[in-house]
Amino acid sequence: MSIIEFSEEQAMLLDSAREFAKSESSIDLVRARLDEDRAIPTSVWRSIAELGWTGIVIPEAHGGLGLGFGHLVPIVESLGRQLMASPLIWSSIAAHAITLSNNEVLQAQWLPPLANGAIGAMALMEQGGNWDLSAPGCTATDDGNNLTLSGSKVFVEDASIADFLLVSALLDGKPGLILVETSQIKPSQIEREVVIDETRRSFRIEFDGIQVPVSNLLGGVDFEEIELAAMLLLSAEMAGGHASALELIVEYLKTRKQFDKYIGSYQALKHPTVEILIGLEASRSHVYHAANIFDKDAGDSRRLAVRMAKAVASQGMAFAGDRAIQFHGGFGFTYECDAQLYLRRALWCQQQFGDEVHQRTKLAPLILSAAS
Repeated sequence: MSIIEFSEEQAMLLDSAREFAKSESSIDLVRARLDEDRAIPTSVWRSIAELGWTGIVIPEAHGGLGLGFGHLVPIVESLGRQLMASPLIWSSIAAHAITLSNNEVLQAQWLPPLANGAIGAMALMEQGGNWDLSAPGCTATDDGNNLTLSGSKVFVEDASIADFLLVSALLDGKPGLILVETSQIKPSQIEREVVIDETRRSFRIEFDGIQVPVSNLLGGVDFEEIELAAMLLLSAEMAGGHASALELIVEYLKTRKQFDKYIGSYQALKHPTVEILIGLEASRSHVYHAANIFDKDAGDSRRLAVRMAKAVASQGMAFAGDRAIQFHGGFGFTYECDAQLYLRRALWCQQQFGDEVHQRTKLAPLILSAAS
């Protein structure tokens, strides 16, 4: 049996990230920011960059720390505990995509700024809701000097504050990623979306007619790598949110009385709460197993680990958020109840790149192949 242990660096990152997130993203601050244009204040993002978190997955040769996703997971989990919606996940994935490409010009141009706090965003999803990243609906045409884009993307997080977007598009029938600086996007081409998780800032973007140099094409893009990295970090975020939803439930069960008894003494509430706790332990175990092998193994064992983490975390946090609302009774169904925010976060993350049913469908052939 393998033992999952934190490295010294992971443990330090987990402790520092938890303290930072508690001070900068209390539930009152989260609610206060719901109506702001930015999901996170500029000063908080600057602090995140100064802590070095924006350079964790960027190689040292380009100004980063070169620690990999295994060290980013504890930070994302800690931010998820406080419902902090920062650009860290997608900016790190954008940096990873550029690092893995064979475009040395874009690596030299963008990786050092990303390590120092520049923001990258990913434009991958389209109106049809297809989770297959290798089949984008956007297209690009090459006239020898420039690439001209056509099509639109939805659910582009933090597009309004990003320095650039990596847009998935078909070029000559093959999928690729194209870097588009946000300064090239007109205000009329970007529209704020209303999404279930109001801590997010999500946008629909029309790319028709936008031109970029051919040199902005990332060669050698591995879309499965992008998908696995995104699912790992989303699973870590859900594990963090799951933990806070459990804390919210336990605190309420210890303080709310009915018929002169604390409601936490009733089995109808105790048993589901224990189930939530067991689910949390399962989520964190799967997430950190996947984190510990993500940077070391590129085979089926990594695919298995990440998809299992996504399936368990998706189901676990959604159940915790739903029970949190139910346990709060009538108040739980009002927007003033914090349980609402946890369920909304759970449902948003659950549907990114496939819920637990989708993941299990993908897992079946991997498990059968490993067994044989």
